[in-house]
Amino acid sequence: MKQLDQIQQSREAYERIPIPDNLDERVREGVRQGRAARAARRRRRVQRWFGAAACFAVLFMGLNLSPTVAHAAAGVPVLGGLFQVLTVVRYDRSEDGVNYTVDVPVVEAEGDTAAAVNAAIQTEMERRLEQARRDWADYQEAFFATGGTEEEWAGREMDVIIDYAVKYQSETQVSFVVTMAECWVAAQEEWYCYNLDLAGDKTITLRDLLGENWADICNEAIRRQIGESRDSALFFAPAEGGFTTVDENTAFYIRADGVPVVVFPRGSIAARAAGALEFPLV
Repeated sequence: MKQLDQIQQSREAYERIPIPDNLDERVREGVRQGRAARAARRRRRVQRWFGAAACFAVLFMGLNLSPTVAHAAAGVPVLGGLFQVLTVVRYDRSEDGVNYTVDVPVVEAEGDTAAAVNAAIQTEMERRLEQARRDWADYQEAFFATGGTEEEWAGREMDVIIDYAVKYQSETQVSFVVTMAECWVAAQEEWYCYNLDLAGDKTITLRDLLGENWADICNEAIRRQIGESRDSALFFAPAEGGFTTVDENTAFYIRADGVPVVVFPRGSIAARAAGALEFPLV
């Protein structure tokens, strides 16, 4: 019943959104521009890295979607060989009202760490795609259960976007972030940060970067930035689930200049309006 009430509230909010003039034309133009921009970015990535990295196509057989050609995204030499973060599954497809835009990376390197990261990314991707299908089916069922009509349902869509960005790379290390998002009545996004030392066949930790007092360094920087934030009122008090301390499971990536950046999911230590929160440890 609680879920139905939430869906009903979301549907009513959706219906109150004013419809701009020439909406159809504006939507079509926005889609056209978005596709053109994505295609241009991918062409630039391929041109930049083609001399250093090969293109691979790997099919994840658990998906009921058809990937297209893969594109090289990054490549740096490691131990006389070649380490690569590659786009190995790439597709745009619409199915049953869900629009999928997927770029899934894989780490091409010897060692257990790369294999474990690749398996984790594939597992999370499959989980997120299956969850998106269930969320959309549940929403559709609840929509009609609360009085929605076929005419009102027509044209509703959900976007599922899986993408990644390489944040830092050297001859032996790489840091990248995979984002998996659902965009429909309300946006939901998850971040997965991977920091790898391919020469040492291990993940990079905050202790590795900051030393034995890493937790104190992180906590001091995060509390200072929360206090200085223009949105400080959005942060929860520690007793209400707000920030208390980092731990070994705290997500982070390494910035291009080598500075670690701690990441907290949307709604974890502040109101969802604050979005995902990033704290450079400087």
